[in-house]
This record gives sequence, structure tokens and C-alpha cells, in this order.
Amino acid sequence: MARMVNCVVLKREAEGLDSPPHPGELGQRIYENVSDEGWKQWLERLVTIINENGLSTADSDTMPLIEAHMRGFIFGEGDLGQLPAGFTTQRKK
Repeated sequence: MARMVNCVVLKREAEGLDSPPHPGELGQRIYENVSDEGWKQWLERLVTIINENGLSTADSDTMPLIEAHMRGFIFGEGDLGQLPAGFTTQRKK
């Protein structure tokens, strides 16, 4: 039976992640509060954030900014994590 969590992204109960998706306390917090589907939504947003801000995940100085966006998108903490003003995504049909 799948592990269920009350997902803070989806605002409902859903199937949880198999393991923490990020190191440290933040990864454990995500594991306990974010579903597999919610994490996938974050990964889609992360691609947009990386592209719009010209970030490189190979640059270790980028991680604090990515984590700030992660906290904003997932937990609503701070001012980051949302789409840029006027930005719209093209949904797959």
C-alpha cells in the first residue's frame, strides 16, 4: 500500500514520495508534506525558474536561490516560487 500524505501543494491527501527528494531538513519536510504529484508540479515550475532566471544547477551558488523558490512554491514561504508577472504556461493537451 502506498504511503499517503496531506499534500501542501495539492491541498488534499495523495500518494507520498518514496524517499526525501532533497538533502537535509528541507528534503525531510518535503517528504513528509508533499505528494509525488505535488513534487512533479514543483519540478515543472523549477524548469521555468531555471530558464527565466538563467540559472545553472551546476553552479553551487544557485542552490540557495533554488531552495528559496522551492520553499515559496511548496510551502508559500517568502516571495519566490511563483511564475513571473504576466507569464503563462502552455499546457499539454
